[in-house]
Amino acid sequence: MSLTLPACDRDLLETLPNDRLSESLFWHTENDARLAVNALYADLDGVNVLSWDALTDIAHTNQNFDIQAYIELGSYDATSSRIYTEWTNAYKGIRAASYFLANVDKVTTTNTALMNQLKGEAKVLRAYQYIKLAGFFGDVPLVTTPISIEEGRSLTRTPVSQIWDFVDQELNAAAPLLPVTYAASDKGRVTRGAALGLLARANLLAGRYQKAADAADKVIKLGVYGLYESYEKLFSYAAENNKEVLLDRQFIKDTYPNTVFQTLAPYSQKNGGSSYVPTKALADLYETSSGTLITTAGSGYNPAQPYQNRDNRLKFSFYLEGDQLPSGTVFKPQPNSGTSDAVGSTYIASTTGFNIRKYINTEDYANPTNSGINIILLRYAEILLTYAEAKIELNQLDAEVLTALNTVRNGRSDVKQPSITSTSQAELREIVRRERAVELAFEGQRLFDIRRWKIAEKVIPGPVYGITYTNPNGVVSTVQVVAVNKVFDPNRHYLWPIPQKEIDLNHSLTQNPGW
Repeated sequence: MSLTLPACDRDLLETLPNDRLSESLFWHTENDARLAVNALYADLDGVNVLSWDALTDIAHTNQNFDIQAYIELGSYDATSSRIYTEWTNAYKGIRAASYFLANVDKVTTTNTALMNQLKGEAKVLRAYQYIKLAGFFGDVPLVTTPISIEEGRSLTRTPVSQIWDFVDQELNAAAPLLPVTYAASDKGRVTRGAALGLLARANLLAGRYQKAADAADKVIKLGVYGLYESYEKLFSYAAENNKEVLLDRQFIKDTYPNTVFQTLAPYSQKNGGSSYVPTKALADLYETSSGTLITTAGSGYNPAQPYQNRDNRLKFSFYLEGDQLPSGTVFKPQPNSGTSDAVGSTYIASTTGFNIRKYINTEDYANPTNSGINIILLRYAEILLTYAEAKIELNQLDAEVLTALNTVRNGRSDVKQPSITSTSQAELREIVRRERAVELAFEGQRLFDIRRWKIAEKVIPGPVYGITYTNPNGVVSTVQVVAVNKVFDPNRHYLWPIPQKEIDLNHSLTQNPGW
């Protein structure tokens, strides 16, 4: 035994962990750096962006026991786990990117271009998180290096104007480091267009319209982006990685799936969750096919057949009465229709009678929790609308503004809304805002839009309405969601509260007004 003890002791003193990679073994090769930056993409948003629209006027959180439903009702505070999750997920992504940037120079290589590209990717992914935090919370701690727990206990909030300054600087620095396009094997990586596109988004949210217009113009002039030919197919597997996508969260069936089908699909589709559902408020924003509002006299709108002769984007974004579902059955949401999708048939069926159609693909019907469809986070249509809005706010009402708007309105084979010809700033402002609502519906931008336009207290409060249909007695009726009255208090709800858990851990953090 005494002869064997020295060997045993050596084994006992071996402290190299076998369940993780030691830093002493990492940051040596180009592949280490590539793998490390790959991991940062896991912190991008995915299916959760669909939930943000349900906090606005255009969608609704379908189950009233969902923690998010309390935000709609205005009965939430700084202890909300929904808000805390957004905060922690964003800072998780920020820390990961900062850790990468603090360590990547340890890699010994002569491939400077690759290292710069990877640094550019990390900078863009970190800026993405700060854009979101600034939009949700306003002033937030600006952290650009890995910090200890103790250092985290003394952080203070950085004025939001400085957050926007940082985002602007980071994205401007990152853009020239990134390629315009990648080979097929690297599809999904951050490109120069993604950096410039996020720069345009950030500056629009910050109200820095000239910078927003300039950044959007740079994306346009790259010459590699355009609208996908079919709006109907834009969110299908066949359209993945198309020329309209600047940034998305990539998924793979079986290997790295998401649950978008189960989350959004009508209840009849293998117990689809209908977690977030469209509202009448959004449906009413879609023009008639002749390009007029449904409230305009002589528009041709027929309340008895409300979804006929409308902007095609309505039927491509919503499941409507009579639509064929992935199962091959017909969608029949009318109350007392006798189907599992009928309003009131179960607490899971859509309470508005509408369901979201984007991202619902027949290929996912067999296994609703195993979707491989990519979730789009930024696309070219948004760039065009950002360019148009920024120029409108600057009162630079030239032909390029109309070109950007009309490309979105009729630049696809299946969306042909009449061209805009107005040169009135007030009219164009209303048009571009409506275009953002209908074009980008259920893509996570509405909450940020109505906050920056300061119209949330006008469009959110009140009952939630759904489908308009003709009941068995021949009377045209509109569904009203039971026991739901949305609330938005302009004195407090334009910013979310700083999570109470963070304030409990760090008394240097201050709270937003009204909380």
